[in-house]
Amino acid sequence: MRIVQLIDSLEAGGAERMAVSYANALQKRVSFSGIVVTRNEGSLQNQLDKDVSYLFLAKKKVLDLQALFKLRSFLKANNVKFIQAHSTSIYFAFLIKLVFPSIRIIWHDHYGKSEMLEKRKSFFLRIISVLVFGIVAVNQKLEAWSKNNMFCKKVIYLANFTVSANETSFIKTKLKGITGKQIVCLANLRSQKNHILLLEVAEKCKVNHLDWSFHLVGKDFQDSYSETIKNLIIEKGLQENVFLYGSCDDVSSILQQCQIGILTSDSEGLPVALLEYGFQKLAVVSTAVGEIPEVIDDKKSGMLIQPNDALSFSNALIELIENDSLRLLLGENLKTTILNTYSEEKVLLKYLNWVNEK
Repeated sequence: MRIVQLIDSLEAGGAERMAVSYANALQKRVSFSGIVVTRNEGSLQNQLDKDVSYLFLAKKKVLDLQALFKLRSFLKANNVKFIQAHSTSIYFAFLIKLVFPSIRIIWHDHYGKSEMLEKRKSFFLRIISVLVFGIVAVNQKLEAWSKNNMFCKKVIYLANFTVSANETSFIKTKLKGITGKQIVCLANLRSQKNHILLLEVAEKCKVNHLDWSFHLVGKDFQDSYSETIKNLIIEKGLQENVFLYGSCDDVSSILQQCQIGILTSDSEGLPVALLEYGFQKLAVVSTAVGEIPEVIDDKKSGMLIQPNDALSFSNALIELIENDSLRLLLGENLKTTILNTYSEEKVLLKYLNWVNEK
């Protein structure tokens, strides 16, 4: 098998992390594994295995012929048979299919708003799906959506998986706050991640646990949502309790500095952040959205809260803050779940069998 991952950027997001993880994992299992980045390079480039072939297209517009034929030349030169297009890169994969018909396209659908699929625009995706070899969905709702809406009927649900990241061992990002009392939220600053709920929770926790701090790691898009979050931090007097770091390429070392991981999202697929929390044995409090309840057994391997319930979320978080042994137990149980179900070996075996089946 000779395959490349196609992704629009290598900024530190969930789809981007999985594109890198697939490129690295497949490099050990197939004859050729590469990754092609269409628009923007980013910090995740540092996590690529040295044997993964890399190409940056520097695409400037939707129909960028120079980028298109640069990719075609790369595919031909390396005798590539498959493109695994992540998220919106499927549109560029469709264009390459038109000028290089022998290539087989796998669409890896990471759509994060799985609670709002009825609002998803599908007209162009449906047309594109005529030329798609297969579709990988990151949760069961997306799998059902593709089977019901796409012409391509070779569809599989494959959970995201986590690996021990290829990161430098030293601590590049030293977290602020008191050591041993740090809570992390690994999520880009997007409205669906609901950092507003996080700030409400931080405000409630501050009353009796002023020494604990919240650390928000993820891309800052410098937009109105970002401005709202920053203004709320000031309005609520949380400048010494909530810290923003932007995108970081040393996620593993950041998580190793923390005791609790949280997700406050309104909507999710299967967040890679949750798997990374579990891999580092963090106790987790999360909203019960998307595929998260499939991973977390409530009160056994984490705490699940209904979306937008700041009181219940803060109560669960305070319980973990005040109970060291419970934190350790939940973290150990979650890591066991991750290793048993969401490991590279298990997911890649299913993936390769699916690709090769007649």
